[in-house]
Amino acid sequence: MSSDDQLRYPIGKFAPKATYTSQELDACIKRIEALPAKIEEVFRKLSPKQIETPYRDGGWTARQVIHHVADSHSNAYIRVKWTLTEDTPLIKAYDEKLWAETPEIKLDPAISIQLLKALHVKFAALLRLISPEDLPKSFLHPETQKHVPLDRMMDLYAWHGEHHLGHLKIIASK
Repeated sequence: MSSDDQLRYPIGKFAPKATYTSQELDACIKRIEALPAKIEEVFRKLSPKQIETPYRDGGWTARQVIHHVADSHSNAYIRVKWTLTEDTPLIKAYDEKLWAETPEIKLDPAISIQLLKALHVKFAALLRLISPEDLPKSFLHPETQKHVPLDRMMDLYAWHGEHHLGHLKIIASK
């Protein structure tokens, strides 16, 4: 892996599995549940300069990363709800790069950490309560035209949170 790839993917690229055991899904949910506290712990150690520092050339600042995680995981929660309540919904995609530049991104990242704390309580509870019969349900992503089942989504967002936590740790080490 190149040094740029190591910065882009500090915990490696997401590698979905074909199937997941209940123990693996429980571990994913625990990772999702623990994420807000881990982000807050790193955030508290960042200086004002580090909050405005990107994790790599051309990458997002710590401020943008934290706001992005809140935006992304809010979308993930809604996607799970759609998948549980509709028959293979076509989800709404969004341009995450443009979302990382909207005006409220200039606000204190602690706002998004508070959002993540509340959201992840509800998100983790929802994921724990999904029945085994509902796990194969999927949504359709409009850009990739791929079906994403709920079990894979749990793994994806467990990875996604830790992926961006890795970016924050890179910034904290600068």
